[in-house]
Amino acid sequence: MADSSSASSANQPERGLAALKQHVIEHKISCGLWALRLLAMLFTLFYFIPLFGNPYNIYYKVLICNSAINALRLHQRMPPIQFTSAFFAELSMEDSFHYLFYASVFLYASPIALVLLPIFLFALLHFASYSLTLLDCLGQNRMWAWRLMISLVEFQSGNILRFIAMIEIILLPISIFLVFSGRAGLLTPFIYYHFLSLRLKSRRNPYTRNVFYEIRNAISAVAAKPSVPAIIRRLLTYFLQVVQVMEPVRQQ
Repeated sequence: MADSSSASSANQPERGLAALKQHVIEHKISCGLWALRLLAMLFTLFYFIPLFGNPYNIYYKVLICNSAINALRLHQRMPPIQFTSAFFAELSMEDSFHYLFYASVFLYASPIALVLLPIFLFALLHFASYSLTLLDCLGQNRMWAWRLMISLVEFQSGNILRFIAMIEIILLPISIFLVFSGRAGLLTPFIYYHFLSLRLKSRRNPYTRNVFYEIRNAISAVAAKPSVPAIIRRLLTYFLQVVQVMEPVRQQ
């Protein structure tokens, strides 16, 4: 009996700080991504609650963290760079490429608080998911308070992704107003339009596409009402014709 119990305990994976250290050594990039996401969240909080540093500088640090995160994700998911149309077509379908592009759109514009929310929320979702892996290294019965908070984040993941999709869509008209206010360049709305087109093609995240269709159908229903003034109906119809070009993928 003693021999069998000692054999079964020997077959069980080690738990504790030693196991966590070994995991970090074996998964350097994944752990580096976890640390960068924590840093991105902290910088975002410091931007909204300016207790440390200059909020203007912190804003751009969030964008830089986001670029580093998505560059590493592309390194994990994509094969070595090939100058072929197939490679770039595959690259354009990756969510990590989309948000690497997203950071470059606003890197040369004035700080906009709404821009940081998708970065913060994506970082929160992935940070929570990988934190469970790290906690399992310490032991499955450890840190129940942290596990509970992570479970709450994962339980609300659908609503969080819908909220991110809503922000992605709302930022398109906001980018146009930024041009007229002098806070962004003339090309910013056109570049962001291309980003949003890429998000509608995403294979792994259908939320932007679904929310886009919901908003479009709601605007179409408003434009069809007889009580709507003719000038507003014409503006809404023109808007629907413009966004119709952004529908390369039909909702499933």
